[in-house]
Amino acid sequence: MKKSETERVIRIGGASGFWGDSMVAAPQLVQGGRIDYLVFDYLAETTMSILASARQRKPEMGYATDFVDIAMKSVLAEIKRQGIKVVSNAGGINPRGCAAALQSLAATQGIALRIAVVEGDDVAGRMPQLRARGAHDMFTGEPLPAQVLSANAYLGATPIAAALAAGAEVVITGRCVDSAVTLGPLMHEFGWHATDFDLLASGSLAGHIIECGCQATGGLHTDWEEVPDWAHMGYPVIECHADGSFVVTKPEGTGGKVSAANVSEQMLYEIGDPGAYLLPDVCCDFRHVTIEQIGENRVRVGAAKGRASTPFYKVSATQLDGYRCAGSMVLVGIDADRKARRTAEAIIERTSDILRAQGLPPFTSTYIEVIGSESLYGPHSRTRNVREVMMRVVANHPARAALEIFAREISPSGTSWAPGTTSPGGGRPPVSPLIKPFSFLLDKAELPIAFDLDGKRDAVPVVAGDGDGRATAPPAAPAWIDPDEPLRELRLIDLAYARSGDKGNLSNIGIVARRPEWLPLLWSRLTPDLVQGYFSHLVRGKVERFYLPGTHSMNLLLHDALDGGGPSSMRMDPLGKGMAQMLLDIRLQVPDSIAKLAGR
Repeated sequence: MKKSETERVIRIGGASGFWGDSMVAAPQLVQGGRIDYLVFDYLAETTMSILASARQRKPEMGYATDFVDIAMKSVLAEIKRQGIKVVSNAGGINPRGCAAALQSLAATQGIALRIAVVEGDDVAGRMPQLRARGAHDMFTGEPLPAQVLSANAYLGATPIAAALAAGAEVVITGRCVDSAVTLGPLMHEFGWHATDFDLLASGSLAGHIIECGCQATGGLHTDWEEVPDWAHMGYPVIECHADGSFVVTKPEGTGGKVSAANVSEQMLYEIGDPGAYLLPDVCCDFRHVTIEQIGENRVRVGAAKGRASTPFYKVSATQLDGYRCAGSMVLVGIDADRKARRTAEAIIERTSDILRAQGLPPFTSTYIEVIGSESLYGPHSRTRNVREVMMRVVANHPARAALEIFAREISPSGTSWAPGTTSPGGGRPPVSPLIKPFSFLLDKAELPIAFDLDGKRDAVPVVAGDGDGRATAPPAAPAWIDPDEPLRELRLIDLAYARSGDKGNLSNIGIVARRPEWLPLLWSRLTPDLVQGYFSHLVRGKVERFYLPGTHSMNLLLHDALDGGGPSSMRMDPLGKGMAQMLLDIRLQVPDSIAKLAGR
């Protein structure tokens, strides 16, 4: 007898957090995950720029080749035998090319495979029309550039669900939101409709938790020393229910650790306002979601709330913005950090003189970092008299030839200037295209979406949505009054977990109190002014703060924080991965009784 919808469980394995994730993921999940679906997320904003560059060199490229050549090649026969269905956005900016490559692989293994291709996200051909209409970057307000390498709308889960309903065994999409590869199967399996907003929000949260692979099973956890067996890390499996709730776990016998704290960190990862997390299918509210440990390596995540989506797709586009070269040298000995900085300054000065002499324009921008001297920490650096560093010097220029001169003049520092200058080898640094991302909004009604299966193209109607994208009134923030007792200074890491990431030039830092009753204290101490002041050497914009009572946490959103972010940024941490780690070192005044509970 078929189980009722309340008893049915759909098991989904998340096999990829980015293009380049481990080759062990798919075999591990297929062999030991007992899964119904295997999903892959490949398309970070930086990845889209890489794919655009690849397609410029070879028109048949533009998709995540690892999906076919490594992941599917290793498990295709077993997937077919078990009846596991696959959903992936590996199509990038050439989903038909990705599907053709997979179909060819299946043929060589004697496997009949029904592959659906979701199309409609590519709007590059419409850019002249959109530019003429006055479309502009949604963050900077700048007009769209005259030429683009790629322009792709973030599609949702509706066409994925439709392709599965038509009998697809594999669904390959181009650009879609990361969580859609999970939400699509859940919409199909449980019959969720476009107006089931709470269910769509919950399914999107399920996808958000597993879209970064091992980040849901112990990866990037604040208490990293408690996470065992990194070499055999388990990839996430979610057990999803028709009411939108789900359990996060991993295959038996694998490394890693599924904990409520780590899953809470991941829920906050790379979101803005948790009361208005905007996706094509739904506007999500995660503020009252509950996360609880229900067993070893088993964490239950409660349902989210949702509202109607906005009428717009976000379009992520890329343009060629000149060229970049980043070179490095190692310096050893007394005052290595000061020697490194002077070396980098001399390289820039010398090559600037050469460019001037040859009638070439100056560098668009340059950047110096001394790795090993806590450059990113700025005024909070604790290093003094560092004796072993790596100098990193970066330059941007409109002309490749100018940066080839720059690349040539880095190595001579090894015999010309500071004693103790050396290099681990590798020759001259490469000159690469500088691909700049930008984003704008496009009315959903203007974009026809369809999928192709077995040579037949089916249009997919998409509900445009009439939401305004704004959060409902925020929950009341907790009040805190210091008790009548001495105060002691603790680091934030003694009181909270934290994880950070990026969205373009925005950085977010999720803070989860180690004990629920400590959130009011943290809210009173970690004010936007304090955080902005702490990061004033990196963050140029405002700091926003959001309260999540369901997970005794808060989310900090730092504007203009990443030097442009992604491929535009010249920093060694362009994605803000280290921002939480830096903030965890900040010192806060706490009552003596709390310090004792924290074990300090």
